[in-house]
Amino acid sequence: MNEPLTQLHAEAMTAEREWTVEEIPVLSASISLPEPVPAADKVSRRIRRYYQLQCRSFLRYCETYLLPAAAEEYRAALAASLPLPHFRAELTYQVTYNDGGLWSLYTQSRESGFSGRPTLLRHGDTWDLTSGYPVPLSAFFPRRSGWKRRLMEAAEAEIQRQETAGISRYHEGVRRLLRRHFNPQNFYLTAEGLSLFYPMYAIAPAMEGIPVFTLPYGQGGPALPARDA
Repeated sequence: MNEPLTQLHAEAMTAEREWTVEEIPVLSASISLPEPVPAADKVSRRIRRYYQLQCRSFLRYCETYLLPAAAEEYRAALAASLPLPHFRAELTYQVTYNDGGLWSLYTQSRESGFSGRPTLLRHGDTWDLTSGYPVPLSAFFPRRSGWKRRLMEAAEAEIQRQETAGISRYHEGVRRLLRRHFNPQNFYLTAEGLSLFYPMYAIAPAMEGIPVFTLPYGQGGPALPARDA
């Protein structure tokens, strides 16, 4: 029987695609996602399939939604004798924790060149390498501990600290927005603690990017699940 994984080695799985209108490039996509190497066990293979599917889904999104918008912008620029646009979409990842049978990361997509506000989307994944399945946010807190309330209070305290120090700026009524836009899937682990993040624009202006609040382990905060020796 194979020993349970305590860490996961992954290399970048890359893909690129370009779409044209009238033989003129209008949209390019680049992808870099993790690929477990070697994928010699069922857990690694399951994780590999997950990110292979994410790669295909992103390319399908680009072709289905972004390409028609890019083609429309191209034709409008052509009719107005303006410089022809070339839009870009990218999907990348960052591993943030890899120890003790837990593997955590976030993937992030960026769209540039389109009219309107820039788009930056982040998705967090935390994997249990014993089972090969994602770990829910609630698993890092004791049962019936009011973990959502703890997270909200920690985020509010950090926002107050940042605004008092003049480091960051948030929307008016941010306390209400923290609760409205809370998503228990929007987290990942780091060596310092559990990082909760919010979508771009949800609680702060665009210049703040994706707000992240990291709660240190212990002292009434999150705790890594205990593992059998």
